[in-house]
Amino acid sequence: MTKRSLHLLKGIGYLISTVSVILLAIVSWSSASRSPLLVACLLGGSTTSIAGMFCRWLSYEIEKRLNDR
Repeated sequence: MTKRSLHLLKGIGYLISTVSVILLAIVSWSSASRSPLLVACLLGGSTTSIAGMFCRWLSYEIEKRLNDR
């Protein structure tokens, strides 16, 4: 497996994880919407999970660009 295909695979993995977080949040919304605290936890957890995956993907992107130089 080449570095480029490995990098692409990591990106696809993070995209799939992001979609799964969104789908799980949609499913959980009906129960969470009954309580403001649960809504805050659901939105906060989903947002931080997606932000964390974005940061990891971005670190791989920066590392790839530095290695390409």
